[in-house]
Amino acid sequence: MDLQDFDGAGLYFDDPHAPQIDALLAAAAEQYAQGTAEQPLLEAQVLAPDNLMVLVGLYRFYYYQHRYQDALHIAERVMAVVGPRLALPADWRALGPEHLAVAAGHGIGLLRFHLLALKGAGYLSLRLGRFEQGKAMLAKVVELDAGNRLGARLLLDVLAEHNAEILIFPTAATAEIRP
Repeated sequence: MDLQDFDGAGLYFDDPHAPQIDALLAAAAEQYAQGTAEQPLLEAQVLAPDNLMVLVGLYRFYYYQHRYQDALHIAERVMAVVGPRLALPADWRALGPEHLAVAAGHGIGLLRFHLLALKGAGYLSLRLGRFEQGKAMLAKVVELDAGNRLGARLLLDVLAEHNAEILIFPTAATAEIRP
């Protein structure tokens, strides 16, 4: 299955939401430069905890603020929300090619989104010094994406080539984490 072969149907921003959510997302966008976007995003999450636009907004806010633990929590939440829609197992370790075939029938766009959330969770785990978890998550994406359409192979290759646990992804105890 080619994970780039989709028609755009069922993407995360297609979820319907109330005008109040739109207003809160717009407020967050306006407040981002001042660093105050978190409050309207959290208010939107209270009103629509499973809305993927809200979760993506929170993920991006936390990621770009270097709040990797918070971003990881949101990536995990995204997988928990999208997984049941695609009939995927709750534990990412149990994902197999047979699940992808079923999930693709529910929406290849959402399947890509789920796998990209797993890739993001793997990267964030590395940034947080959780190397075994991060590598395992990235390896799972590579296993499921034989064509490397989602680009997870590069992260694993960099880790292998440079013993990057120390060189590229230092822990807070050894050095400051930088983007």
